[in-house]
Amino acid sequence: MAEIRVRSEISGSVWRVEVAIGDRVEEDTPLVILEAMKMEIPLLAPEPGVVKEIRVKEGDPIAEGEVAVILE
Repeated sequence: MAEIRVRSEISGSVWRVEVAIGDRVEEDTPLVILEAMKMEIPLLAPEPGVVKEIRVKEGDPIAEGEVAVILE
């Protein structure tokens, strides 16, 4: 099964991690909630899969294009 790398589309900070390793997710499931410019921005699963790796934790800064979650 191919890995799906879910990347941040904006620089900000990780406000909340919504999933755990091993969770099965559907397309458009919120994986991580970012905070940027006083707004909450969800990173959504682009397709169904299982959470293989979470590369961020709450409070971490995140850069545009950085991988936050890997699905398989």
